[in-house]
Amino acid sequence: MIEINHVTKRYGKEKTAVADAVWNVPDGKITGFIGPNGAGKTTTLKMITGVLKPDSGAILINNIDIVKSPLKAKEQFGYVSDTPDNFLRLKGIEYLNFMADIYNVPSDKRNEFIDAYSKRFGIEQSLGDKILSYSHGMRQKIMIMGALIHSPSVWILDEPMTGLDPQASYELKQMMKEHAASGKSVLFSTHVLEVAEKLCDNVVIIRKGEIKFMGTLDELKLQYPKDMGLEMIFLELTGDGKDN
Repeated sequence: MIEINHVTKRYGKEKTAVADAVWNVPDGKITGFIGPNGAGKTTTLKMITGVLKPDSGAILINNIDIVKSPLKAKEQFGYVSDTPDNFLRLKGIEYLNFMADIYNVPSDKRNEFIDAYSKRFGIEQSLGDKILSYSHGMRQKIMIMGALIHSPSVWILDEPMTGLDPQASYELKQMMKEHAASGKSVLFSTHVLEVAEKLCDNVVIIRKGEIKFMGTLDELKLQYPKDMGLEMIFLELTGDGKDN
């Protein structure tokens, strides 16, 4: 579970990236974090994962404060950032073993994970190649595997479908459903409403750093005329959809 309690983040005196945010990611659910570009999604995720510190408020991961106990809190989650261009000089298998070493994953557990997930993503033949030689989609797959190799209870994914082929995208969605069904939590950001509508149990909508809605999409639709589609509702909530 993730709890965001009155969290604010400013850049200088002029720009408030996130303003007094209060929401949570419950266990057993897939929560979609939705908003136009520049709305504050990535800033929020970076605060949740400890990359950035909030100016005020608190963020708890399984009841552990990410600022006060960062190492213990970071053991609770796997984080896939919005760019897969990391550790490019390592081979895929070297990167996965590196991540497994960080989290003290036993050899049998890591080997079982690598075998199963590389087959699901169709990259088992490429693990001996350097990540630098991978396509964007393959880099995304190896970063997802690295984030999940220690079987964290909380998954945090920033635009995870970007660059994935249809089969890999399907597999990731199934993984997310399986993870939530086991009683654990998934938070992922997206601006693709169709994905959120089909996949999410709950959604959190943000615009210019302010939370505009929290709840299910059915609850959201009840607040608007029946003939109003999800896309129009989203545009109504976020203005013209352009926050940059």
